[in-house]
Amino acid sequence: MGNSAIIPADQITRDLLPQKFGTRGVIWTTILILTCMLGAFAYYRQLRYGLVVTNMRDYVSWGIYISNFVFFVAISLVGSLITAILRLANVHWSTPLTRIAEIIAVSAIVFAALIIIVDMGRPERFLNLALHGRIQSPIMWDVIVISTYFFISLLLLYFPLLPDLKIMIENKEKTSKWLYKLYRFQGSFWKGTKEQFRLSDKAINILCILIIPVAFSIHTVTSWLFATTYRPGWDSTNFGAYFISGAFLVGSGAVVVAMYVFRSAYKLEKYITELHFDRMGKVVVMLSLLYLYFNINEYLIPAFKMKKSEELHLEELFTGEYSKMFWFAIMVGMIIPIFVLIFKAGRKPLPMFIIGSMVVVGAWFKRYLIVTPTLLHPFLPMTNVPESFKHYFPSWEEWAIAAGSMAGVLLVITFFARIYPIIPIQETITEQTEHHENN
Repeated sequence: MGNSAIIPADQITRDLLPQKFGTRGVIWTTILILTCMLGAFAYYRQLRYGLVVTNMRDYVSWGIYISNFVFFVAISLVGSLITAILRLANVHWSTPLTRIAEIIAVSAIVFAALIIIVDMGRPERFLNLALHGRIQSPIMWDVIVISTYFFISLLLLYFPLLPDLKIMIENKEKTSKWLYKLYRFQGSFWKGTKEQFRLSDKAINILCILIIPVAFSIHTVTSWLFATTYRPGWDSTNFGAYFISGAFLVGSGAVVVAMYVFRSAYKLEKYITELHFDRMGKVVVMLSLLYLYFNINEYLIPAFKMKKSEELHLEELFTGEYSKMFWFAIMVGMIIPIFVLIFKAGRKPLPMFIIGSMVVVGAWFKRYLIVTPTLLHPFLPMTNVPESFKHYFPSWEEWAIAAGSMAGVLLVITFFARIYPIIPIQETITEQTEHHENN
């Protein structure tokens, strides 16, 4: 935990038990619910009048919805990075961050799946994937790996939660009746015996091993949805590694933001310490350098060959209509974080929060740039089409639905933090005891 002094187990329990919303929490939750309701109304309009309410047309047929999908899929990878890879590597400093990472992963993958259905003009046709799906289709691969990743992530969230459910059941006087009933329903079978802990640890290790190839698959398959489509900017064998490295970066940025918010809101300075921000800062620097390398690789080779269709696409990104957004995403999402976080002062909590926010924002714009400019520059020039087909800017319905989906992710995380401990209680107690016994 970063402190040399032993914190009593009952003090850890009191500090980490879920807390009721204060005034700020109620305001925050209300804003998120209203944003979700606005998104739901916009989606109702889309269902009633069709995709004509959006500004997607024959060429830009994906738009902001698929940008959001790729963004959510990217953020969800953080669960496998912090929970699986660091756990298997026996990295104990990440313990306070594992549950934060897993709830981000689960909530993001849920809304990644939902935004795909939103993107369909006829959502009932989603059933055709189950009824008439073909294994040759990359979309079918995506559905399979997303479903698998969701269930493994859910189990990785649930199994480490079982000892904490027992603690919360024992502290029923500090919780409401309906929450007590929920805890009993989810974890009354957990008695905390050595055999249960042994089986739980074994199951968690198996899930950690399983989730890594599944996580890599989900981002590789998502990249194949683009790379197997014959378009300038997507015709790349680099896309799989490019997507995975970017996903690791944005997921880590999201965890840093969540660390700071929960630390400040719930007074968790003794558990999420400056040491955690320092080490996460080093992780973000490494991932920023890795993603920057793949970005250079992604644009340098097409620029060197400069096929005509690729030339138009790259000019649009580097100096044309999308150049401001492109350089903003590169500078804010990768280069500035590298230069700030290589210094120890930049890895303090507040600078880390700012940099984490920059990484997340830059990553969203980067996903938008992966989708839109490419669709506006097909191999065959646009001729004899309405002027609106040559440009794309999302309608208010698209913005509302996109904002509603993001608010939905944050709402799931917010409710989880209200119902369950955001830092594992039992693991924290056990780890502290082992640490001081070894010293």
